[in-house]
Amino acid sequence: MTRSIPVFLLSGIALATPVAAQEVPAAPSDLSAASAASAQSTEGLSEAADAGADVVVTANRAATPIDRVGQAVTVLDTAEITRRQSVLVADLLRQTPGVSITRNGGPGTLAGVNIRGADADQTVALIDGIKINDPSSPGGGFDFGTLLVGNIARIEVLRGAQSVLWGSQAIGGVVNLITRQPTDDLRVNARAEGGWHDTGQGYANVSGKMGPVLASFGGGYYRTDGISAYDGGAERDGYRNYGANGSLGIALTPTLSVDVRGFYSNGRTHIDGFPAPNYTFADTPEFADTEQWTGYAGANLALFDGRLRNRIGYAHTQTNRENYDPTDGTTVETFRGRGRNDRVEYQGIVDLGRIAQGTFGAEREVSRSTTSSYGFGSPRGRARLFSVYGQLAVTPIAGLTATGGVRHDDHNVFGGETTFSGSGVYSPNDGATTIRASYSEGFKTPTLYQLQSEYGNLALNPERSKGWDAGITQRALDGALEASATWFHRNSRDLITFISCDTPLTGICVDRPFGTYDNVARARAQGLEFALALKPVEAFTVSASYTYLETKNRSAGDPNQGNRLARRPDHSVTVNADYRWTFGLETGATLTSVGNSFNDAGNLRRLQGYVLADLRAALPITDNLSVYGRVENVFNERYQTVADYGQPGRAAYAGVRIRY
Repeated sequence: MTRSIPVFLLSGIALATPVAAQEVPAAPSDLSAASAASAQSTEGLSEAADAGADVVVTANRAATPIDRVGQAVTVLDTAEITRRQSVLVADLLRQTPGVSITRNGGPGTLAGVNIRGADADQTVALIDGIKINDPSSPGGGFDFGTLLVGNIARIEVLRGAQSVLWGSQAIGGVVNLITRQPTDDLRVNARAEGGWHDTGQGYANVSGKMGPVLASFGGGYYRTDGISAYDGGAERDGYRNYGANGSLGIALTPTLSVDVRGFYSNGRTHIDGFPAPNYTFADTPEFADTEQWTGYAGANLALFDGRLRNRIGYAHTQTNRENYDPTDGTTVETFRGRGRNDRVEYQGIVDLGRIAQGTFGAEREVSRSTTSSYGFGSPRGRARLFSVYGQLAVTPIAGLTATGGVRHDDHNVFGGETTFSGSGVYSPNDGATTIRASYSEGFKTPTLYQLQSEYGNLALNPERSKGWDAGITQRALDGALEASATWFHRNSRDLITFISCDTPLTGICVDRPFGTYDNVARARAQGLEFALALKPVEAFTVSASYTYLETKNRSAGDPNQGNRLARRPDHSVTVNADYRWTFGLETGATLTSVGNSFNDAGNLRRLQGYVLADLRAALPITDNLSVYGRVENVFNERYQTVADYGQPGRAAYAGVRIRY
């Protein structure tokens, strides 16, 4: 593919073939009013939280009706998250089309999210629109294993490369987690539950408005004795976490407002390791502490009767990680990592007449990291990235929206990178049939560890990808049936891989006796995503999704060339069914089937597929009080997503919810 493809999409999108659809398209004159708020403003987050699945904020960095979005996106709104009762965000993501999960044990252990076969480190993770990937980790990714549903009210999963608007790492896609946002009226949400292996949790959130101030504050606690991370072990590896979230929106004038937000998480995970004298995987008393901070402050200013909306903000994220080993009676720190990211950003949204809208902005990001093992530290890492981007969305007639964008990033080590994207969505019959298509480019900057550690290589280039998807959605039976199918394809190059160095040390291995990193790998991922939503009667809903994934190592000269990428299941199916009885009882079930994969790049060790079945029920006692319960992994399936690491068996939980 060439750089001309985005232009082709913009000029001929009505003939392209397609992705998912939702609502009846609005008239072009409604464009500015329907997508007024930034994805990082309190207004935009609150608008999305109250809009259910009809509005998304991640696709265009602004609150946008989903029928004007050309990319593939899945929305889990508050009602759906509540209905499924999941504790771990990773368990919800596993049920999403195009997404697979790898996890090193039970709750709290390391978990990666792969979107459309991309590496877990190529997924952008956001909390309330703020990037939270960890600069101190070798791959720069985000650990979803410590992330609990807690007071998260909404999850948007945007599939496909999204680097034009979200920058580095958005090769596979973006996961945006939105916490409970301020409300105009006073609302209180709280829940408590307990169950299997001394598991317990309690969360609460209160939101409301006082004069010009909108506020939302919450917090919670979770703990479990867990399971053995080592699949053959007998010692349980527990997890505990406490956290808090807060959001303030202050209207200083009718056109000027200020936002302040924060998110905090503190977790302790017991892990297994490789103890002496055999140094093979086994039970150990080791544990890991993880502390995460996210803070944001910004101002929003509307000019020219609201046709130009400006936002300027500052975001700070920090991840602190320590591992400890108390084996010999004295607790020894075996690892310490500090990752920090500071970002200053400007974003503008401008209405260009009745049919067009532009989004543009600039960002300056500084990343820092330090790591040490047993007190011996790697060199401190620091990098600066300056970015500018612009996107134009045009709705010339009702039912047709075409979008194109470009971004340029300047990195103080490797230089510049320019990416393009284009997408379109068209419905010829008022939303009964919707056709979508997108072309997108992605990139991922080398991490601080890959550039500046003792194994670093300052000559590294960014990882790059080009991809497209096309799909169609058909609605029938007055909206009671909706089916969609999407084909996607992505080629990735310059992927960064660790290189072992043998004597004599020549070329890239000079002065690197223990190895280094290099841009030597290529990969391809393609497949099909199918989704079905059925509501035969008001009280009964069924949703199903299927993903076929084909991945291939395309690295020339690599002994693993032609092999499947590690830990990428070839098939996955999820079915959710829920029924509401006349007396208020809600019952439901989830069935998840994940196909075979390989644990290693050489495709020598197979990970067997597995089937999980979950049951759930909820009963309202009063208008404000309900009780609920669930049984996870009903048939006690034994399975692994990473070789030798165990996964939870059958477990039951019960709880109570309060809402005012």
